[in-house]
Amino acid sequence: MRNFIIILLLAAILGPLSAISAVHAQNKQVVELKTVVIDAGHGGHDPGATNGRIYEKDITLSVAKRLGDMIRKNYPSVKVIYTRSDDRFVELYKRADIANKNNADLFISIHVNSAADRSARGHETFVMGQDKNSENFEICQKENSVIVLEKDYSSNYQGFDPNDPESYIIFSLLQNAHLEQSLDFATLVQQNAASGPVGNNRGVKQANFVVLWGCTMPAVLVEIGFISNPGDMKTITDKNNQQRIAGNIFKAFQSYKKEYDTDIYIPAPGNDAKAAASGGKAAVKETAQPSEGGFGIQILAGRELLAKDAPELKGWNCKWIKSGNIYKYYIGPYSTRSEAGKSLPKVRNSFPGAFIISLK
Repeated sequence: MRNFIIILLLAAILGPLSAISAVHAQNKQVVELKTVVIDAGHGGHDPGATNGRIYEKDITLSVAKRLGDMIRKNYPSVKVIYTRSDDRFVELYKRADIANKNNADLFISIHVNSAADRSARGHETFVMGQDKNSENFEICQKENSVIVLEKDYSSNYQGFDPNDPESYIIFSLLQNAHLEQSLDFATLVQQNAASGPVGNNRGVKQANFVVLWGCTMPAVLVEIGFISNPGDMKTITDKNNQQRIAGNIFKAFQSYKKEYDTDIYIPAPGNDAKAAASGGKAAVKETAQPSEGGFGIQILAGRELLAKDAPELKGWNCKWIKSGNIYKYYIGPYSTRSEAGKSLPKVRNSFPGAFIISLK
């Protein structure tokens, strides 16, 4: 999980010049999207969806590499990591592991859809979440079924069976700490894809994809079109259109990064009081806990600032940090990662999706 910056005060000074000067004299830090992992679905002995000699694995790899090239060219400081850069098989759990071990800030998994109904067409983007829609479940089940190609898949996924509906019950118990951010990026992907080349915007949806389940950062799965539909297949197999599809996802990345990257001012003690005294409007209601260092256990994230006794916090004494427009709630601090790890099982009794973060 990437490092988080503890915020004492997110500067929002609207008052006189004296108040503005007081804020800018303080220590400025920047929250940046520094690492993105791009996942080309399937690969190797797993071709994914097929139509004759057309394989999903080849289309996803082409779009993934084109997207990565655009990000590298336009954002040299952003680290781009591929889960695969050639035709090889990568287990689903390892794809999430690659993102987690590299402290990625965003995970983008690219796929091609397929349906028995050849009239089904269009593009859609999924985030991790519970959805009882039967059509979405079928898509999810199809993508998850590739785990049976892995050796010892039962132990790798704690006994999860992609063909057993009851196995999906566990997903409904999980708290997705990055749901809001994932939805933000997914919405941007769909908005930009609406210009073509694949028609029919099928929207943003939630489903229980294993490849997203293990990610500890905002993550989406993009279905760029239906290989089973003659029109979509002709479009997505064209190299120029693959470039356009990658370009649409890149535009979403640009917008998301612009929102994600945030200047943060760490004021000296009493500075917010001085600003108020001079007529400035300090964000007193949004004062977080003092910077502590060490480690915390993140439990929730959202756009709303919760009261200490909010039912969502389930009675836990929590603190929070703010990154961009997202409030992130954590329990701690702990002096070492090991100490946080000892408390993690207890916290997960209340928040199954909780994870350890570094407080710097």
